[in-house]
Amino acid sequence: MAAVVATSELRRAGVLAVETAAVALAYYAAGRLGLVRQLVVEGAIFTPIWPPSGVAVACLLVLGLRATPGIALGSLFVIMSLTELRPMVIFNILGNTAAPVCAYLMLRKVGFRNDLARLRDGLALVFLAALTAMTVSATVGVGVLVLFDRLAADAFWPVWLAWWVGDAMGVLLVTPVLLVTPVLLVLHGTRRRPPLSRWPEATVLALIAVAIVPLAAYSGLSLLFLVYPLLIWAALRFQLVGSILCALAASVVATVAATDESGPFAGLTRVEVMIKLQAFNGTMALTALLLSAVITEQRNTRRSVERACQELVEVLEHLTAGEPPARPTKKTDGSPPADT
Repeated sequence: MAAVVATSELRRAGVLAVETAAVALAYYAAGRLGLVRQLVVEGAIFTPIWPPSGVAVACLLVLGLRATPGIALGSLFVIMSLTELRPMVIFNILGNTAAPVCAYLMLRKVGFRNDLARLRDGLALVFLAALTAMTVSATVGVGVLVLFDRLAADAFWPVWLAWWVGDAMGVLLVTPVLLVTPVLLVLHGTRRRPPLSRWPEATVLALIAVAIVPLAAYSGLSLLFLVYPLLIWAALRFQLVGSILCALAASVVATVAATDESGPFAGLTRVEVMIKLQAFNGTMALTALLLSAVITEQRNTRRSVERACQELVEVLEHLTAGEPPARPTKKTDGSPPADT
């Protein structure tokens, strides 16, 4: 019996080690990807979108708090790739780890569901995970810079705003994408396969997006509004998967254009570029999340009403035939009751 218990403990330890390494690797890869494009505000370098924050929140939502060591380890790897180890690094790691953990705890407190099929889930992700929890990492990160004389005190708020918005954009754009990807769906115990009949329409939408998004991002006529019809189309036909992928692609292209100071971002100061870019990214993410959540919730409600009507029709048919209606049996798999 002792050998069986030891083997079970060893297996759990091995699984935990693999999960920690996978989370750390994903966090580090997202960090290196986010550092490809940077902006400078008050002499401090920041990324308009910080993908690791979105990766961290998604891993916590799928794996639970056991993903925390992997987040801290990944944060350490990212910092080590940028600078040498100093005492202030410890505070940065704590801030980068505490923010997604706070987001996870708040989301679980309000009953957040990973499928984002309800409007309340979209609102929780926006206002709790992105806008509220990410203030932790921004406050700790910028506070440490001021405390160690790496940043002037009067530059605290501009840099804090840039840091906070970058982390929030990472949660708004990256977390939903990861929650609907096949790998994390398998880990979470769900299966989703889009019907084959929808792929031609998805291909057409992708081709149009490939043509429209670069035009909107690089045109000097400020045509960024052309992205929103694509978001609405994607949300109406493909719900969260289509809308958030479209928003992420448009955000990446717009970020590249902003850092190159091209198109609608030409001739602006660094602060103006940041404000215009983050306003565009934020409104896109909000539109994609909330619109797709409303559409999904309405469709689920309609299906529930249709099932109830079908059950009522069956009961009326039994009564018309003079037979007692069959009592529905309660299933344990979550599916609607069926006649016995």
